[in-house]
Amino acid sequence: MSSISLSSSLSQNLSSLKATQTLMDETEYKLTTGKKVNSALDDPIAYFTSEAHLDRASDLQTLKDDMSESIQTLEAADDGITGIKELISDAKAILQSALTAETDGDMEDYISQYNAIMDDIDDLAEDSGYGDVNLLGGSTQTLDVVFDEDGESKITLTGFDASTTGLSLTDASSGAFYTGTTTGGDFAVTKTGINALITELDTAKDTLRAKSKTLSTQLSVIETRSDFTDNLITTLEDGSANLVNADTTKEGVNLTTLQTQQSLAINSLSIANSASQAVLSLFS
Repeated sequence: MSSISLSSSLSQNLSSLKATQTLMDETEYKLTTGKKVNSALDDPIAYFTSEAHLDRASDLQTLKDDMSESIQTLEAADDGITGIKELISDAKAILQSALTAETDGDMEDYISQYNAIMDDIDDLAEDSGYGDVNLLGGSTQTLDVVFDEDGESKITLTGFDASTTGLSLTDASSGAFYTGTTTGGDFAVTKTGINALITELDTAKDTLRAKSKTLSTQLSVIETRSDFTDNLITTLEDGSANLVNADTTKEGVNLTTLQTQQSLAINSLSIANSASQAVLSLFS
């Protein structure tokens, strides 16, 4: 078998052309994937550090999702408190109107309206949950909101009883609060009882305001930690990208340069080959 012997010039040009093509392939791959490190073989330290950043970012995203759910739980409870306070205001207005009642029928009507609102308060407190937690359902309703991967940093949300029982609100009874007759009578007991109910309503509203303030403080803490976690996730993702992502502008310039080098190498190879052919023609 005969072998082909290449001149030194041709060998150098072919070697240069092959090296340029290899660099072009690598550069094009970086531009295609957008990464300068695609596996541990490219750069083990950068690759595994980048993966660690992304793993932590993923864990934090799960925690952030849980924080978002807890925020919804708090907002549901706060909406419930707002609604109950409005119902309390309605109940108070009814009692104030009852103070001017002149007949048994009027009093019975006011009492019926008042008691209906007490039922509405119980219903609203029962319906103020989000997911599996109702912070208006009593102290047994709790929710741990975790802020870090180790579970060492957290806040515990504890519910309270926002029903009429928990707020110490009682139903009105015509027998207990009205002793007059259809023709008029002594309203002293009626007014005393009604005023007692009004005092209960005022106390209940004060309690709700205090609970709402507590929920607001907890909400602020969770929102602050959620924003911090979101920023930290971005920092980790940016750090990961800095380790493995390619600078597309730089790689684009490199590709253009390599293409130019390839073109020059091809021209040089052609010239070298023409020179060899010219020498051979002298002996033909």
